[in-house]
Amino acid sequence: MKPSPRISLLALRDCLSRPSSSSSSSSSFAARQIHTNPSPQADVVPVYGTGPPPEPPQPATPASDPRVARRKRQAEMLKRAKDLRAAANKSASPSSKPSSSPLKKRFWEHVHVVESDDGSGSLQISLDKRPLRHPTTKEPVRIPATKPHLAAAVALEWDLLTSAQQATKHHLIPLTSLTCRALDIGADDEASQDGIGRIRKSLTDVVMRYLDTDTLLCLAPPPDPDNPVLQSSALNDAGESLREVQERAAVETIAYLTSHVWPGVEIEPVLDGESIVPKGQKPGVREVVQGWVSGLDHFELAGLERGVLASKSLLTAARLVAEWSEGDAGVGMRVRRDQKFGVEEAAKAASIEVDWQIGRWGEVEDTHDVEKEDLRRQLGSVILLVSGTGGQ
Repeated sequence: MKPSPRISLLALRDCLSRPSSSSSSSSSFAARQIHTNPSPQADVVPVYGTGPPPEPPQPATPASDPRVARRKRQAEMLKRAKDLRAAANKSASPSSKPSSSPLKKRFWEHVHVVESDDGSGSLQISLDKRPLRHPTTKEPVRIPATKPHLAAAVALEWDLLTSAQQATKHHLIPLTSLTCRALDIGADDEASQDGIGRIRKSLTDVVMRYLDTDTLLCLAPPPDPDNPVLQSSALNDAGESLREVQERAAVETIAYLTSHVWPGVEIEPVLDGESIVPKGQKPGVREVVQGWVSGLDHFELAGLERGVLASKSLLTAARLVAEWSEGDAGVGMRVRRDQKFGVEEAAKAASIEVDWQIGRWGEVEDTHDVEKEDLRRQLGSVILLVSGTGGQ
């Protein structure tokens, strides 16, 4: 680019001070420019924003309880779902009313425990004039006449239901489900040729697995007096370590079982000290325990299954069944009249380590307390299922 021609300041001053002699000279001077480059045009940036301006920032709200916030979100979701259902009903034709499901109403008014009409003397639950039936076989649910407490508890479950739809939820009728489980085991045994059905074999294999990882047989390491920082060296308010509490519960239950249920059997811990690999029992122990399990009647076997799954302990469930059963497995009536190993004792034996940690670090609300009550509910159902008047 060529440099722009410039005029000196003296020449510019002479031109301004000189009088104009003619119009042509003034016009020619006015036409001269200091710069010859054209003036650049301004670039106008287009406006891309649409809509109203954003809201001003709001101050941060103080932190609230996360449980309260979660419940608020759940309430909002339920309200939104309710509004959507209401909108869907309004969008439907006014002439066609939505059909109401028969399951939303309770088709019975009164629940009674009556004697079965088949002449067996068993008990069954009557919903008005309809017998309570098995959900799969559709046969009336018949409970032995020696178990009136179980029949009354099942009837109470159905009396507390407000709709037939609730009867399809197993957690609302746990005793009914457990009773039907026992009846299934008995029916499967009768249908088999050797009297040992497929359900009994499968259930025996499942509960026997817990013998190698029984909670009563897994002991914490002994306390180290030279290292009080270790978890195993901590003491409770009574001055006992976790291992001492575990040993006391295990020795008591094992002594009862090896004296009255499995005489002569020696049961040893499967985890001890710093070991993380469980060891098996001595030869012959597993065979004796498995023979006792496979010989239980269908109500005792169903109760043992529920107790093992709830407590994660075959020994705890076996003692509970043995002390409360009215059948051949029941030894509590023959040993002593006052049962001391009930729901509370079994629950404490099954949750020794959990209670120990709660005592040290505190209880988690809506977790430990719920699990505690649920464990007692399930162990209580075992006693209702196996107990009766036949052992008295």
